[in-house]
Amino acid sequence: MTYSEKANEIFDRAVRDYHITDCIDTLCPNPYEAGSTEATLYAKCWVDAAQWHMEDEIRVPSLPAEQGMVLKHRIDASNQLRTDMVEEIDTQLREKYKDVTPLPEATINTESPAWAIDRLSILALKLWHMREQAERTDVSEEHRATTAGKLAVLQEQRRDLSGAIDALLADIEAGRKYMKVYRQMKLYNDPATNPAISRAAK
Repeated sequence: MTYSEKANEIFDRAVRDYHITDCIDTLCPNPYEAGSTEATLYAKCWVDAAQWHMEDEIRVPSLPAEQGMVLKHRIDASNQLRTDMVEEIDTQLREKYKDVTPLPEATINTESPAWAIDRLSILALKLWHMREQAERTDVSEEHRATTAGKLAVLQEQRRDLSGAIDALLADIEAGRKYMKVYRQMKLYNDPATNPAISRAAK
């Protein structure tokens, strides 16, 4: 099984498990061994699923402002957690390939493997929700046809992205590519680097 096949299988499981309760407050029931790649991938997709639904909720026009602000802070915290988990995936991959000596002509990719894997996780969610729309019985045939067409495009996108990720990892393993782990160093969540938070604290 390739890395992307394993990741897609885990992401699909996480999305299915999330929708058992379909509640942003449900704790992640991670079925994999703590510290394993599988556990990280599952937890990453669970966070993505919860945030997807937070983003839905915050867009409700009638949502009271106070509730919207609470959700906004939860989304900010979730975004930070997502970033941390992407970096954890990259760290795991760098550890896996630490003994590979890059070839003299080796190049670095435009994005690290984990940021591509992050998009694969989001695709699992897009596929789930687009499939829901394509299978609805309370909408017009036009709606089902339109969403079925979008579903087919998403499935093609997943195949293409999966292949690109596996090719990138093969290149890293063979020394044709090399990777670095760049920390995102987000400024807005840190009181020390967000001037608005600093001013509010005075």
